[in-house]
Amino acid sequence: MNTPMNNPPTINNLEDLKRILEAALLAADGPLSLREMKRMFEQELSEDMLRRALDELKTDWENKATELIQVAEGWRFQTRPEMQPYLARMRNEKPPRYSRAVLETLAIIAYRQPVTRGDVEDIRGVSVNAHIIKTLEERGWIETVGHRDVPGKPGLLATTQHFLSDLGLRSLQELPPLEELGNLLAPDTAVTPEELEEVREEMATDEVVEAGQVEAGTPANTADEARTEETSEEISSVPVAETTIENEITEPSDNSIQTLAASSQSDGHD
Repeated sequence: MNTPMNNPPTINNLEDLKRILEAALLAADGPLSLREMKRMFEQELSEDMLRRALDELKTDWENKATELIQVAEGWRFQTRPEMQPYLARMRNEKPPRYSRAVLETLAIIAYRQPVTRGDVEDIRGVSVNAHIIKTLEERGWIETVGHRDVPGKPGLLATTQHFLSDLGLRSLQELPPLEELGNLLAPDTAVTPEELEEVREEMATDEVVEAGQVEAGTPANTADEARTEETSEEISSVPVAETTIENEITEPSDNSIQTLAASSQSDGHD
């Protein structure tokens, strides 16, 4: 004889479907996609029906401390941002600290993807330690999506669906302006309008100089100008919203994340 667990009953109304989805989402370790939700039922359920149930479920939870949201990887329940200060007091561990190098590398990949490690180095003006790339990959925020058709076939790096989900986003089109991303990941790196204007002027000057060097056959960057990246950068597996930046690490003075912010305003998101 089949048990109810092996032979789930037919869903006859929207309220039953909402209750089942609510239970599944509360029990899940991460976001659930519509495809994963469909696998719970023997009968064929349309995506429209699932979305309708999810939308109503989201409305049902509007006035509660927990909310239902859609992110890149699917749907999930999460505590509302205004609850975080109270929940943080329950934790004894200190929040992880992100170095500026990690933040800048991640931001460049997010706003200029797909990019190679060399592209990141060109924008930052320093060598990128392989450990930074490795830890971002282990965190599940970036991945290699292909290879550029040039000598050496360097890997092309891009952000993952998991990265978007950690930010509470559904797609790359929802990425905020770069200075807002800096506030989200590390509030101490906020960019002022005055700094952005200075960077725009510096970029305009640099473009003229580089153009003249190319015409003269002189490389824009020489090996003597290369600087060495930090030897150790660590990323914890806790949510992004709880992270802070490590300010004590000495970093290049070229404000590369502000430079990227200025260029992203003029170029738009890829």
